[in-house]
Amino acid sequence: MAIVIYPGTFDPITNGHSDIVQRAAAIFDHVIVAVAGSTAKHTVFSTDERVHLARQVFDDVAGVDVMRFDGLLVDFVRRQGAKLVLRGLRAVSDFEYEFQLANMNRHLAPDLDSIFLTPAEQYSYISSSLVREIAALGGDVTPFVHPRVLVALRERLHNQPRGAREK
Repeated sequence: MAIVIYPGTFDPITNGHSDIVQRAAAIFDHVIVAVAGSTAKHTVFSTDERVHLARQVFDDVAGVDVMRFDGLLVDFVRRQGAKLVLRGLRAVSDFEYEFQLANMNRHLAPDLDSIFLTPAEQYSYISSSLVREIAALGGDVTPFVHPRVLVALRERLHNQPRGAREK
């Protein structure tokens, strides 16, 4: 069984992420969306909330599971019995960072490989950070996220005290 792990913070999960997962599900037997629990990033949603939202987005996609992971990605990948890490590339600017990550993962676990998919053109400019910023400023992010994610974003950002989102 070909298993691929698609790791990320997914804060929030976007239509670009969904496009990558659906493309991967057509290629691999099993796609595990691995939501990073331990991250240096300041997230809008807790890890449990991000896992829950991703599960809602992918509940009807066959062969896709959503799991939380903490610690080194390579350890998680091995525990799942996988040999492949999937990463999305939106633009050339993503490549340098992803190349560095892939090489570090290969150094840590020479038996694992990274593969890259690009999203459909209409999603190539979407990022979680842009979605968060637009939503925080009251903009419409409807075209960029699943309807359930849209509701969660609006509730979270609307219910935070003014200034709570500032870093």
